[in-house]
Amino acid sequence: MSGLFLSHLTLSHFRSHKRAVIDSDARPVSIFGPNGAGKTNILEAVSLLSPGRGLRRSSASDMTRRPEALGWKITAHLHSLGQVHEIEVWSEAGAARQLRIDGKAVAQNGLGRIARVLWLIPSMDRLWIEGAEGRRRFLDRMTLSFLPDHADQSLAYEKAMRERNRLLKDMVREPSWYVALEQQMAEAGSAIHANRVAALQAITEAQAQAETAFPTATLDLICDMPTTAGGLRQALADNRMRDLSAGRTLIGPHRADLEGVYAAKDVPARDCSTGEQKALLVSLILANARALAADFGAPPLLLLDEVAAHLDANRRAALYEELSALGAQAWMTGTGEELFDTLGPRAQRLEVTDADGLSTARMLT
Repeated sequence: MSGLFLSHLTLSHFRSHKRAVIDSDARPVSIFGPNGAGKTNILEAVSLLSPGRGLRRSSASDMTRRPEALGWKITAHLHSLGQVHEIEVWSEAGAARQLRIDGKAVAQNGLGRIARVLWLIPSMDRLWIEGAEGRRRFLDRMTLSFLPDHADQSLAYEKAMRERNRLLKDMVREPSWYVALEQQMAEAGSAIHANRVAALQAITEAQAQAETAFPTATLDLICDMPTTAGGLRQALADNRMRDLSAGRTLIGPHRADLEGVYAAKDVPARDCSTGEQKALLVSLILANARALAADFGAPPLLLLDEVAAHLDANRRAALYEELSALGAQAWMTGTGEELFDTLGPRAQRLEVTDADGLSTARMLT
C-alpha cells in the first residue's frame, strides 16, 4: 500500500517506556489509558521522526528514562510513497540526538524528504491567547511541513541575529561590523517570510476546497518589515541606532505574528470560546494535512494528543470521519477507549498502562 504510515515502532529507555514494541497497519491508532501512563510519550517518539525538537521541544537528555539515564533509542519502519525506510533516532547518555535512515547517518532535514508529521497537543489550546512566539512556532511548523529547508533558513537567520545582538549589547557602533551579518539576516529573513506566506496560501486554499464540520479560520501574517532582501538589509542598517538603545534587533521575521479570525462569525480567534478555539485549531491541522496530501503525495502522520478535549460528541465523530476520508495514520490519545467508539474497525486500539513508573503498551486485536 502506498501512502505514509508506520508499520513498526520500538522505544527503548525512552521516557517512561523501558521497552515498547508496536506493530501497526495504515489505519489510525487510538491510544487509551489513564493519565500519566505514557501515552503522550509514544506521540513524542513519533514526532522525532520529523526535523526539529519534537512536540515537547525537549533536549535529548530529558527524554532518557530515569533513573538509569543510559540514553534512548527509537526505531521505526516508515512506509512512504511505496517505499519502506528504517529510521533510527537515538541519544547516548545525554549526548546530542543522532539519526540514521536505511543504515546511513543523515542530518535531520533528511527526515523531511521522506516523511511529514503534524501534531496537535493540549499546550497549543492557548495558541490564540498566548504571546506571539507560540504562534510563530505554530506557523513555522506548518511552513516546515511544506518546505523542509525552512529550518536551515531559520537557523541561519537566528545565528546571524545572535551575533548582531551581541554587538548591539556591547554598544559597537562601527558599521563595518554589521554589514555582513545584516546581509545574512536579510537573505534568510526574506526567504523565511516568503516561505510563511506560501504556507498560509496553501492552508487557505485547502480550507476553501473542502467541506468540513469544523470552522474556517481566516489567517493573516502580521509582519512590519520590508519583504525583499535588499529592503530588509537597508531597514536593518537604518535601524541600528534604535536597536543599540534597545540592545537587540527590533525588526525582522522574528517579530512576526499570526492572526486568526473565525471566518463565519468574523470574530478574532482570541475572543472565541475555548471550544471554538479548539475547533479552529483542528480545522487548521486538517487543512494542513489536506494541503500536504496534495503537495507531498500522501497525507502526513497526525499526532493528536487528548484530541477529544473540548470537542463534543458530534464534532468528535466528525473529526474521525474526516481522518478516515483523508486516509491519514493518526495517532490519537484519550483516557478512555469509549472516546474512539465511533471509529470502530477503522482504527487500531493501543492500550497503555503504568506500574511503578514503567509503561506498557499493548496492541489489542
